[in-house]
Amino acid sequence: QVQLVESGGGLVQPGGSLRLSCVASGTIFSTNRMGWYRQAPGKERELVADITSGGSTNYADSVKGRFTISRVFAKNTIFLQMNSLKPEDTAGYYCNIRIGVGVYWGQGTQVTVSS
Repeated sequence: QVQLVESGGGLVQPGGSLRLSCVASGTIFSTNRMGWYRQAPGKERELVADITSGGSTNYADSVKGRFTISRVFAKNTIFLQMNSLKPEDTAGYYCNIRIGVGVYWGQGTQVTVSS
């Protein structure tokens, strides 16, 4: 079993920054992929960014150049640094880890970008 706990969401003005954190615990094999997804009301959940255990990263086009995903491998922790936030970034942000065929989700943290 794997547990994910996110933190760092909140309310921020357009152009502001937030940093999300996610800590994974439980039975975690060394080969895995961790990432962030988001879901706005009435929309499907979408990938924001992910990072493999080898350090390769992948970003949605809408966040390239503004968001940065990073990882502390020894602590099974990932971060999402979000800069130049826009109102359209408002959503619930969910941490995800894929281990083989297993997929696990955190409970989510809300990010609201509004003046």
